Amino acid sequence: MTVTSPPAGATPKPRLTPREKLLNRIQKDIPIVGRPYRVIAEEVGLSEAEALEILREVKAQGVLRQVSAIFDTRTLGYKSSLVAAVYAEDGLDAGAEVVNGHPGVSHNYKRNHDFNLWYTIAVPPESDLEAHVQKLHETSGAQLTRLMPTLHLFKIGVEFDMSGQEDWNAKAKPQYTSEQRNIGYAVTDLDRAFVTEFQKDLPVTEEPYADACAALGLSIEEVSAHAQEMKEAGALRRVSAVFRHQKAGFTFNAMGVWAVPQDEVAETGRRMAEFKAVSHCYLRPTYPEWPYTIFTMVHGRSKEEAFGKIEAIEQEVANGIDYAILYSTKEYKKVRLEFYKPEFYEWARENLGTEA
Repeated sequence: MTVTSPPAGATPKPRLTPREKLLNRIQKDIPIVGRPYRVIAEEVGLSEAEALEILREVKAQGVLRQVSAIFDTRTLGYKSSLVAAVYAEDGLDAGAEVVNGHPGVSHNYKRNHDFNLWYTIAVPPESDLEAHVQKLHETSGAQLTRLMPTLHLFKIGVEFDMSGQEDWNAKAKPQYTSEQRNIGYAVTDLDRAFVTEFQKDLPVTEEPYADACAALGLSIEEVSAHAQEMKEAGALRRVSAVFRHQKAGFTFNAMGVWAVPQDEVAETGRRMAEFKAVSHCYLRPTYPEWPYTIFTMVHGRSKEEAFGKIEAIEQEVANGIDYAILYSTKEYKKVRLEFYKPEFYEWARENLGTEA
């Protein structure tokens, strides 16, 4: 069965409500000014008080997970990778628990594939990523573990259409790609202090940056200026709202993996990344048992919607290319990566004995 979205423009769509506009808008960026929600409220046709009431409501409901800065791990010097591993079915839960114990593991899922455990891991600049993954391989009982680092970032940026009106094949230019990264950037003490404060869950108040400014000993204008410097360097992507996928109604995810020939990956990856439904689009390495070069992640309110978004990509961009759809069947861990956490160094001392 082929699933496609309704033809664009076939039926006039209702206008977005101010609430829908607000929830879409805060996923893009929240300006670093004294009263950011007043600025955003004016854009979407609400008062500051109305906007804050809505945001507090969706946070109380668990839909809004947090408001915080999103940083680029590579530009900050961190080493990161997606990892795919094979476990015996009766040892998978126990293996996942061991993997979850690593403070650098932020996401960990069971998926419908022989590679049945997929997790992301990040380690500080002075660390040996492969040594950490090898230790997890040995202690968790994995039969096979493959590092799948990002060779090229075509797109990263999760923005959910909270109105439910967007076509599955809608397009937009990706905001964050490999071109925005600055490998070799010299991280300063102020950068580290900024990251420590802005990775926290910022309060939904009239002046959400007040505590961070006080901790840094800077005015809001000085903090904003430094944030702009970090953005230009590629270290800071944005400050924005992060929603819980399932609480927001996006209960199903699908990872489309595509066996795009190497001489076609640049153009194909660029075109796939233009689909608004795609939140992540990467070029990753292949292995004898893994022929897929490009990864695209989408989320949907149903399996039909998520698969339909993948099929829209196949029909427009990848017709005839071998692909597979992997989806999560169990979530073991999902947290925001926190930088410069002492727990990481404690894990490294206890398990590797080599890092201070």
